[in-house]
Amino acid sequence: MSFAENLKNTRKRKGLTLEELAEKCQVSRSMLSQIERDEKQPTIKVASQIAEGLGTTISQLLDEQKEQEVIIIRKDNRLVYRDPSSGFQRHLLSPSFTTKGIEFILNIIPPSKESGVFPSHKKGVEEYIFVSSGKLQIELGNGEKKYTLNAGDSMYFEANTQHRFINLGKSECHYYLVIDSRPM
Repeated sequence: MSFAENLKNTRKRKGLTLEELAEKCQVSRSMLSQIERDEKQPTIKVASQIAEGLGTTISQLLDEQKEQEVIIIRKDNRLVYRDPSSGFQRHLLSPSFTTKGIEFILNIIPPSKESGVFPSHKKGVEEYIFVSSGKLQIELGNGEKKYTLNAGDSMYFEANTQHRFINLGKSECHYYLVIDSRPM
């Protein structure tokens, strides 16, 4: 199923109207409706706001959940989200299980571009970052805390604050991200 279909099914399964979801995720009802009808593709920021509003993840909205003991994700079959405005790419490297609460992601930011601001996750959600190439600036809160990571550097933070990732370099920045949203 597509992002649009999974969004609509998840919203209905949770018993939310478009108006209720719009209020929860701070995305207009008309935008949500267009996304559900697959007329618009949301930016990574809007997709993240929708996922937070639904209490799920972008990865879970990208694909139906498949539960197996062994899962191999081939490069050509991985779920990739491309932000149409910035070129930001999010490659899901792990299966997306609703019960496991762990996501392993490769993010690629074009030169001098950024992810946009991600909304705060629920309390207890943690993010682990490893920069494999480039120079990455991470802003937490309203930009008052800034951290710069070079290739080979890593960072951990509690993600119940808004955050943004900026490529400070002149080439693509590749960084791996683990999101741990398992219940505490």
